[in-house]
Amino acid sequence: MSERGKYIVIEGGDGTGKSTQAVALDATLELLGYDTLRVINGDNGRFEPVQEPGGTPRANELRRMIKDKSIEHTPWQDVLWFTEARQSIWNEAILPALESGKHVITARSYLSTLAYQGYGEGIPLDEIEAITRDMVGEEYMNPDFVAILAMFDEAERRQRMQGRGTDANLDTFESKPQEFQASMQDGFVQVAKNKGIELINASQTRARIYSELFNGVRPLLDSEA
Repeated sequence: MSERGKYIVIEGGDGTGKSTQAVALDATLELLGYDTLRVINGDNGRFEPVQEPGGTPRANELRRMIKDKSIEHTPWQDVLWFTEARQSIWNEAILPALESGKHVITARSYLSTLAYQGYGEGIPLDEIEAITRDMVGEEYMNPDFVAILAMFDEAERRQRMQGRGTDANLDTFESKPQEFQASMQDGFVQVAKNKGIELINASQTRARIYSELFNGVRPLLDSEA
């Protein structure tokens, strides 16, 4: 029987570079000879590490609905959609991959919902955790490694987001007002503090961020040697 794969989560708000780092880490593991899970990215159609919400047909459909500014939905509806998407990607892709010995790297997890819908929009944190536990499970909520990329300079974060194009190109959450963005970013810091999660300064160079991430993941790989 194959040794179980490792579940690795890279978290953070918009513009922190988590997806870029997930792709880089996945490429490194492949070069080192490890099998990793890649799924269809609903935004670009490429096979890449998981970017929640998304990765299965249903999860990608929910991702489009959540990000579509023309569709009205409440914070609680977002919690339900996000959690349904996680249930789909966990049961259909992540868990089977881990059990087959593949490593799984994801950009985002339910911690994003704590930051966005919890700290950003006022949904009680314990209710978010309860519905995640009921629909997806404890195993999903306890990855082998998790790090949060935090952007402490709001001006820099806005500049990065502007690099994505006009406001019309920003999704439901990227286009929310500054008050929400500040509460959400602070939410990630609080989540890291409350759960003892490594917090990485996303204002550093990509190379420096990657170095800190890989140094955190390396012990998981060494344990297999």
